Amino acid sequence: MMMGKRIFDFLAALFLLLVLSPLILVLFFLIWSRRQGPVLFRQTRTGQYGRPFTLLKFRTMTDERDSIGRLLPDEERFTRLGRWMRQNSLDELPQLFCILAGKMSLVGPRPLLPEYLPLYSAAQNRRHEVLPGITGLAQAKGRNSLRWEDKFRFDTWYVNHRTFILDLWILFLTIRPLIRQEHIYPSDSRSVIPFRGNKQSA
Repeated sequence: MMMGKRIFDFLAALFLLLVLSPLILVLFFLIWSRRQGPVLFRQTRTGQYGRPFTLLKFRTMTDERDSIGRLLPDEERFTRLGRWMRQNSLDELPQLFCILAGKMSLVGPRPLLPEYLPLYSAAQNRRHEVLPGITGLAQAKGRNSLRWEDKFRFDTWYVNHRTFILDLWILFLTIRPLIRQEHIYPSDSRSVIPFRGNKQSA
């Protein structure tokens, strides 16, 4: 399955990049023209087998800080264009290049920060047995409206039951919340609460 999944990911990402290249170029120019920092946001995330890789996104925020040098809350740093891209998940488009490079898949657990690695239980850590994805079962089932433990439960279920048909089904399920702009933010916040370990849900 792994070879077939990799071939499908590569061809699908290449096709999407070709079809969406006009939109990607327009977004690139619009972000660049505002001179508010690099066009691409780069961040180290944890990939398959716990290996770090560089995640790419279109920049949606400024680097504005308060009087003592701390970054302002996310809500205060969103640009107007960035907010629109985030609502339509267009900031994720550069991750298609991560798929071409073999660091990501179309479907899989979302790649998270390396500092979370010591906090996972053995079951939760199994999410790293597969390539991280642009979308996944947790994204299709509720995305950022879910609690961390629910996200990890969906991730583990996916690892245990993954098939090509399941991937296609998850891609299909992703379409509705994407179009309706659902579950972009947690229900009680405009920012995702960092994972603090399994004790946080006790």
